[in-house]
Amino acid sequence: MWYGILCGLLAGAFWGTIFVMPRWLAAFSPMELALGRYLAYGLITLLLLAPRLNGLLGRLTRDDCKVLLRHALAGNIVYYLLLSTGVQLAGVAAASLIIGLLPLSVTLLGRRDHGALPLRHLAWPLALVVAGIVCINIDVFTHANGSGQPWPMVALGMLCAFGALLCWTWYAVDNARFLKRNPHYSGAEWSGLYGLSTGVVALALAVVVYACGGVGGAGRDGLARDWLHFWGVVTMVALGASVVGNQLWNIACRRVPVTLSGQLLLFEILFGLLYGFIYLRQTPRPLELAAIVLLIAGVAGSVWRHARPPAAALQAPPA
Repeated sequence: MWYGILCGLLAGAFWGTIFVMPRWLAAFSPMELALGRYLAYGLITLLLLAPRLNGLLGRLTRDDCKVLLRHALAGNIVYYLLLSTGVQLAGVAAASLIIGLLPLSVTLLGRRDHGALPLRHLAWPLALVVAGIVCINIDVFTHANGSGQPWPMVALGMLCAFGALLCWTWYAVDNARFLKRNPHYSGAEWSGLYGLSTGVVALALAVVVYACGGVGGAGRDGLARDWLHFWGVVTMVALGASVVGNQLWNIACRRVPVTLSGQLLLFEILFGLLYGFIYLRQTPRPLELAAIVLLIAGVAGSVWRHARPPAAALQAPPA
C-alpha cells in the first residue's frame, strides 16, 4: 500500500504541472494549449502502442469507439480548455482549489455504484468544503483589481473552473463504470486507447479551428509567441502528466483502497498550488491558506467517514 501511496504522490507531482502551463505559455490561447498538449499526447501514445496497435484496434467495437470519443472530449480536451481558461482569468490558486473538489464530487456522483454513505452522514465534510469555496471566492474577488482582470472576467474564469470540475467528475465515474463492465481491457490498454483517441480528436479539431482562423494568429495581450518553446512545454507536460502520470495513477489504484485513492487526488491540487506559488514567487494569502486547509479537511473527513461508516448507515439506502 505504501508503494501505491508513493505512486499516487508522484502522479500528483506530474499532474500539478497542468495548472501552471497556461502561465508558462501566457501568449497562447486556451484552445491552442489544449490542442497542442493532446496532439503531443496522441503522438507519444501512438509511438508506445505501435508494436501492438493492430491487435488493440481489432478488439474495438462501435460502442467502445463512442465511449472513447466522449471520454476524449469530456476527460481531456473540453476539460483542459475550461481549466486553462479558468487559470488565465481567475488564477492558479482559484482554479486549483476548485478542481480540489474532485474527490468529493466523484464520490457523490458515483455513490450509488459504490454503496457510499447517505448524504446526511457527510454533512460536516460538505460544510467544510462549502466554507473553503466561500473563502476562495471572497479572496479571488477581493483581489480581482490587483490581478489586472475586471471582476466579470474573473467570474467567468471561476465558472470555467467549475465546468472543468464537472467534466472530469463525469468522466471519472463513467470511465470506472465502463472498466467494470469490460474487464477484457487492462488498465494500460484502455489508457493507451484513450490517449490515441484523444490525439485523433485533437487533430480533427485542430484542422477545423485552424481553417476558421482560431489558432496561429497574434499573441494574447500583445505577448511574443515562441512556437519552439510552446511545443517543448506541451510535449513535456503531455509526457509527464498524461503518459507517466496516468501510468503511476493506475499503479496506485491497484494497490490502495478506493477510498484512499480518492484522497490521493489531493496531491495533484497541492502540487499545482505549490508550482503556482513558486512561479509567482509568493506565499498563500490568509484566505487562500484557509481555503486549502478547509478543502483538505473536508475531503479527508469524507474519506474517513467512508472508511469507518456508522453501523446504521451500512443498512441505509443512499440518499
